[in-house]
Amino acid sequence: MTVTSLEASAAAQAAPERVRRHRLVDRLYHWAMAACVLTLMATAFLPIVGIKFEWLTIHWTTGLVLTALVFFHIVRATIWQHLARMMIDLADIGNGWRGFMRLFGSGAAPGKQGKYNAAQKLYHAAAAVLVLALVASGLLMLLKIDTPWWRRNPYLLADDTWGLVYVLHDFAAMALVTLVMIHIYFAVRPDEWWASRAMFRGWITRREYDAHIDRGRWQADDA
Repeated sequence: MTVTSLEASAAAQAAPERVRRHRLVDRLYHWAMAACVLTLMATAFLPIVGIKFEWLTIHWTTGLVLTALVFFHIVRATIWQHLARMMIDLADIGNGWRGFMRLFGSGAAPGKQGKYNAAQKLYHAAAAVLVLALVASGLLMLLKIDTPWWRRNPYLLADDTWGLVYVLHDFAAMALVTLVMIHIYFAVRPDEWWASRAMFRGWITRREYDAHIDRGRWQADDA
């Protein structure tokens, strides 16, 4: 048996049958985030199309929950998670370019990904920017309504500044609708279901790990 074969056999034995991809706390965060975003979309857009209900209180309280979730995620990602896994690196750029060239029938096939591929990393970055814009503008907009904790103060900002806040909030909301549609589309694609399924059960099989993951970029025992 060659050295390469021995190394492959040892790696296969080292990899567990079930490779943990997402911890329970991260899956709970993901689904809580999804529930908040969908609730905010419903309370924002359904009244526009004529479906009337008492949406304002639901909207701003859900917004506060979303803000708390975002703060939790920032703290957890900064202290306990590996931020480098969400950063685009040279391998991602190379794989992305090869994947683009393959669309035109030329070039080599892309290599295996790390825990996340380039498209997932770009999506995460775009979603982070939009959600932060929504949270920042939404918190300012809370100053214009009465809550159990404060009285409204619409005169804190000038009218033209309020206009910019509303434009930012509305633009980020519309852009986030597009991102949610893209996310759902790719999540249900058969070729991506191996990764989507892990958000429900937390793990992928060793066969899926071997088929899609570069061990040098994400170790099975380092989930």
